[in-house]
Amino acid sequence: MEQRPLGTTGIAVSVLGLGTVKLGRNTNLKYPTPFELPTDAAVTELLTAALDLGINLIDTAPAYGNAEQRLGKLLPGKRRDWVLASKVGEQFDGSQSTYDFTPEACQASVLTSLRRLKTDYLDIVLVHSDGRDAQIVESYGTLQALAELKSRGLVRAIGLSSKSAAGGRLALPHVDVLMATINASYTDEVDLVCEAGDRGVGVLIKKALDSGRGEPEHLPTIAAYAGVTSIVVGTQSTRHLASSAALLR
Repeated sequence: MEQRPLGTTGIAVSVLGLGTVKLGRNTNLKYPTPFELPTDAAVTELLTAALDLGINLIDTAPAYGNAEQRLGKLLPGKRRDWVLASKVGEQFDGSQSTYDFTPEACQASVLTSLRRLKTDYLDIVLVHSDGRDAQIVESYGTLQALAELKSRGLVRAIGLSSKSAAGGRLALPHVDVLMATINASYTDEVDLVCEAGDRGVGVLIKKALDSGRGEPEHLPTIAAYAGVTSIVVGTQSTRHLASSAALLR
């Protein structure tokens, strides 16, 4: 599978990334139909399929239930085979999310993710915004805390998973990576993604399939937008993952 440079970070990521919320959480989500969490055997099969397909980007978060713990136990291959992206700011207690963007909370979250994922560094850490993009960028000291962790070698690249084009644009001078939304029914952030690419900021696309409502046939169009580095697709199905990968070859 094609790999693209993640902005100016020196990290190369597959044009398709695997999102892991469905590996660890199945409550209070926006998917149109309910689902059961997969067994360890099914998770191992999915991760092995991703590796075989040339997918190296794994997107996870503390808000994804026990996804980080499962990845730490089940991820196949060697650490260098994977680009691990996690997040800070949102925690999930099994029934609801809470948000804390203070530097102290974010640093503690990274240390917890490192332990859960059984690694001594994270390739990417994004702030998991709840919509307060401007405060995260300008007031809370969140990105500065992540920059300090980056200076210590615990994180290779930092960024924001934003909730709006305006919030993402505010973040561009301060981040290595932006996670933005583009799908067949929402293209408001296309110009932002192009601007990010021009600035040397890597771009990961979320909700490309509109939380299970869209069709994979739109993925090549999204991947072709200027600035897009990788599209993160969440799935439990090896067949779905393989068909998405085939469309992006």
